[in-house]
Amino acid sequence: MTQIRYRTADVDGFKVFYREAGSPRSPKLLLLHGFPSSGHMFRDLIPLLADRFHIVAPDLPGFGQSDMPDRAAFQYSFDNLARVIDRFTEVIGFNRYAVYVFDYGAPTGFRLALRHPERIAAIISQNGNAYVDGLSDGWNPIRAYWQEPSAANREALRAILTPETTRWQYVHGVADETLVSPDGYMLDSHYLARPGADEVQLDLFLDYASNVALYPEFQAYFRKHRPPFLAVWGKNDPFFLPPGAEAFRRDLPDAEIRFFDTGHFALETHAREIADAIRVFLAQ
Repeated sequence: MTQIRYRTADVDGFKVFYREAGSPRSPKLLLLHGFPSSGHMFRDLIPLLADRFHIVAPDLPGFGQSDMPDRAAFQYSFDNLARVIDRFTEVIGFNRYAVYVFDYGAPTGFRLALRHPERIAAIISQNGNAYVDGLSDGWNPIRAYWQEPSAANREALRAILTPETTRWQYVHGVADETLVSPDGYMLDSHYLARPGADEVQLDLFLDYASNVALYPEFQAYFRKHRPPFLAVWGKNDPFFLPPGAEAFRRDLPDAEIRFFDTGHFALETHAREIADAIRVFLAQ
């Protein structure tokens, strides 16, 4: 049985909750979750890798069990998410690590790489986008909010925060929905229902435009530093399309690209296959 410890770190007064497993003497692996999830999304992956890696999976600020301060005290932007997680890695002694990025975890993790390229041993991207090629038409309502951040366009996005939409994100593109545990999307819906959580997420929808603006810088980082790179992609993802995975090869010709017949939350159905791919990739 793998022991997983559930800890909190004081990051300059900000409480970051995280899951930790594996020996501190093993190579380090940082897992960064996406919207609207938490480190809980890695519950099946961590036991499959903990014999080989020292794994840490924090909840991003405003997500899961990490602090969700009032918007008047903390600006919910991807720069700030990355700033807190960057300091978190320093507090827990992650001075060089491979990083697994998914969804919101990708622009967070890629910002860490821009700031400290010497700390990044490798990148695993599971539906973590860095190219316009990967953005589907499912982003159009959010794009409209970027172009005109009106109250009406903000209000229109509340439909994305409903339990029905959260469940849809988990099961869309999955051949057999009975393989998807309701625990993940029910827990996400619980966190989204907390007072003020809706406004936090709407702020981040607006700020996601900053990630697209940084795509050229992320791509320049890939070309300059050539980190070992593995994409493990749910090919039926309604938000991040397969061309977004294939685009990494433009800047990282040696990138390994693996597609799985599943949706956005690929770990719900393919945790073992993804773990096997990671073990081979990081053993090279």
